[in-house]
Amino acid sequence: MKLLGIDYGKKRLGLAICGPMKIANPLELLVRQDTERDLKALKAIIEEHEIIKIVIGLPKNMNNTLGEMAQEATQFAEFLEKETQLPIVLWDERLTTVQAERSLIQAGLTRQKRQKSRDSIAAVFMLQSYVDAQDFK
Repeated sequence: MKLLGIDYGKKRLGLAICGPMKIANPLELLVRQDTERDLKALKAIIEEHEIIKIVIGLPKNMNNTLGEMAQEATQFAEFLEKETQLPIVLWDERLTTVQAERSLIQAGLTRQKRQKSRDSIAAVFMLQSYVDAQDFK
């Protein structure tokens, strides 16, 4: 059982994977090109890693409302579910980018290196949060 976590963005998709050990790990950052190429790249990752479920970060506002990016992430989730035939879960990702940035600063990474890693690390935090919550159900 492997899960794919996606930190949705207009320019980049941060990716993370979680297997039977229930520990999320970052995958490569997917720089967005166009719908067709993005989908092809995601399908290749899904096949390579034998993904059975996708968890997409839902960027809620701090007051728990859904803004423009949350609506885009929802539309992306619906599209991806249709194209991959895999179950998709939307999961609250509030503050994961902030957590990722802080972790990368503490690790001593330069601004340039942080920019390349931030979205995938945010995907790790989001996916790990989802996995951890499932242990209590």
